[in-house]
Amino acid sequence: MLSYFKNKKILITGHTGFKGSWLCLWLNHLGAQVVGVSDVIPTNPSHFETTCLEDKINDIRCDLTNLNDFEKIINEIEPDLIFHLAAQSLVRKSYTDPVTTFKTNLFGTVNLLESLRKYRKECNVIIITSDKCYENLEWEWGYKETDKLGGADPYSASKATAEIAMQSYVKSFFKDKNNHIKICSVRAGNVIGGGDWAKDRIVPDFIKAWQENNIIKLRNPKATRPWQHVLEPLSGYLLLSYKLSKNNNLHGEAFNFGPNAKYVTTVEALVKKLSLYLTGSKYLIEENDQLYESGLLKLNCDKAINVLGWSSVLDFDETIEFIAEWYDNYYKKSVKTYDITINQILKYTDLAKNRGLEWFY
Repeated sequence: MLSYFKNKKILITGHTGFKGSWLCLWLNHLGAQVVGVSDVIPTNPSHFETTCLEDKINDIRCDLTNLNDFEKIINEIEPDLIFHLAAQSLVRKSYTDPVTTFKTNLFGTVNLLESLRKYRKECNVIIITSDKCYENLEWEWGYKETDKLGGADPYSASKATAEIAMQSYVKSFFKDKNNHIKICSVRAGNVIGGGDWAKDRIVPDFIKAWQENNIIKLRNPKATRPWQHVLEPLSGYLLLSYKLSKNNNLHGEAFNFGPNAKYVTTVEALVKKLSLYLTGSKYLIEENDQLYESGLLKLNCDKAINVLGWSSVLDFDETIEFIAEWYDNYYKKSVKTYDITINQILKYTDLAKNRGLEWFY
C-alpha cells in the first residue's frame, strides 16, 4: 500500500502544524510530490522548522479563508490527493478567539470544498476534523460515526459544523459515487508525539516543565482521553486515501481513528507514565479551571477496523516511550529532529509489519 504514494502529487493544508509536518515527512520519505499550504508557523520552536521541511517540499503560504487565493493554488498544483489538516486546533484558544476558530475550521473547509466544486481533475480528499465533533454525553462506550454531532465549546462546535458542511457538499455537488472528486472525513483521538510545542496541550506543557525543572499543574487530572501517537491516525489517513482510490463506495463516509479501548486513560496517568521515562519531572494537581472541557471521551473504531482493516500499532507504554525518546534525543542528545522523526517512522513501520499489518507493505 505505501508504494501507492510514490510520485503522487499530494496537497497538505496545515503542513506547518504538528500532525501536518509528520504527515509531510512520511509522504516525502515515500517519494510523493508534497505541496504544503498554511498561513503561519503556529509554534516556536516548531517541528516544521526544526526538520527543515521547507527545503524538502513545495512550501506555500496562504490564508485558506481567502477563497480566490486558495482556489488558484489548487488549480495550479493540480493535486491527485488532498489531506486537509489546517485548523485552529486548541480548545482553550477557541474561548479567547472564537471568530478565528470558526473562520479557520469551518470556512477554511468550505473554501476547500468550493474550490473542488470547480476542479475538473480526479482527486481524492481526506478532511481531518476531530473526535470532539461529537455531542459529548460522557458515555462509557465510544462514539460511532453515526452518533450526533455537537460542541459545548467553540472548537468542538467548529469541527462539528465542518463535518456538516462536508456532508452538505457531498450530497449537493458530489453525490455521484463515480464522481471525479471523492471525499471522506476522519475523526482522531487525542494525538500526542514528539515535535509538539503547542500551548495548553498536556505533553508540550509537561516537556516545558521538565526542561525548566518546574512543576506542571494539572487542570483536569481525571479527564479521560483516547491518547494515541501521531503516527497512528496518520496511518489511518494514508490507508483510507488508498482504499478510497479503489472503492467508490467509501465516498462521503466518515471514519474514527483511535487507540484500543484499554489504552484510554486519564491525564494524570499519562503524566505519571511520562515521568517514568523523563526523570526529574514533577506535577501538581490544581483543579480550579473554569473553562469547560469534557471529562470522558472515547471513540468506537469498529468501522475503520472492519471496513478498512485498520488497527493501531502501539500500546500505551510504547506510545510514551516513543515520545520520551523523541524529546530526550532533541534536548539531551542534540540529534537532528529530521533524523529522530524519520527513524521513528521507520521503527513504527517495522513494528506494524512484524505484527502482521499487511497495508504497511
